[in-house]
Amino acid sequence: MSEAEASSGVGLGDRDHLLGWLMLAPSLIYIAALVGLPFFLAIALSVTSATVGDPSIHGFVGLGNFVQVLHESAFPLALRNSVIVTLATLILTLVLATAESELLVRDFRGKRLLQILLILPWAMPVSLAAIDWLWLLDSEFSPVDWLLRHMHLLGPGSPLGPANHLYYYGKEWLGLGAIVMINVWRLLPFATIIVLAGRTSIPRDIFEQAQVDGAGFFRTLFSITLPALLPILMVASMFTALLVFGDMAVTALTTRGGPGYATQVLPYWAYLKGIDGGALSEGAAVALFMFPVLLVGAILALRMAYRTDSQGDQP
Repeated sequence: MSEAEASSGVGLGDRDHLLGWLMLAPSLIYIAALVGLPFFLAIALSVTSATVGDPSIHGFVGLGNFVQVLHESAFPLALRNSVIVTLATLILTLVLATAESELLVRDFRGKRLLQILLILPWAMPVSLAAIDWLWLLDSEFSPVDWLLRHMHLLGPGSPLGPANHLYYYGKEWLGLGAIVMINVWRLLPFATIIVLAGRTSIPRDIFEQAQVDGAGFFRTLFSITLPALLPILMVASMFTALLVFGDMAVTALTTRGGPGYATQVLPYWAYLKGIDGGALSEGAAVALFMFPVLLVGAILALRMAYRTDSQGDQP
């Protein structure tokens, strides 16, 4: 600090530009160390012939690894499944998070207990959550199948078929549905917290005025609540999509991409190619296919949220 600044009483807290960079420094270092360096390393590996046995960056092959990956039969299935799982999880999570926020914004007996129960899936490690659902949807001892049989929805002459078990992880669409359900279950608390924060920020007098005007619940929801929550929903959708599209733990612990490649997703296939299969270069190429999708989705969500927020601030 210069003598002029010291004499004038200008400290670090008064220098907004410098203080802002100092506050951002830990985040920037974290992003550079744990995101930036691995990203550029993946680019370098994807254009070489590196393997697990010889991970050194050598043997430049250009786009050969990308061409090789594109011609494999597992790629279109993995890409399709990643998109399906992400979109289905995103839609269900946002709908349920909005419904839960409408419930939690009201006062009722047992609200504290309900809040604790709703946050438990987010506090639980993803591996433990996947193992729990692995047992819940077990092909022989599933309590879900037991409940469906007692409701006469499963078994001989029932709507879901004559079999006594659905074999969730052994069939393509049931396996994808199980992955979606697990993702929704574990990400719903996170999305609910984001949406609830936006819901409580809406002035209460707006809802009181709508009630005086005779607006019902659904009219208030679609005319007031959802338009006001749109920027928050965009942020929640971006984070949810990023977490789901880049996740491999649920698939690895439940279906393992099977049967065949029926439930394979890009992150898990990248692991199988690069680590389990030993072809680091091809695994890096598969992982990099996800980057443009995630980047475009993040940019679009942020731009839409910014435009909506700007329009809302206009008089």
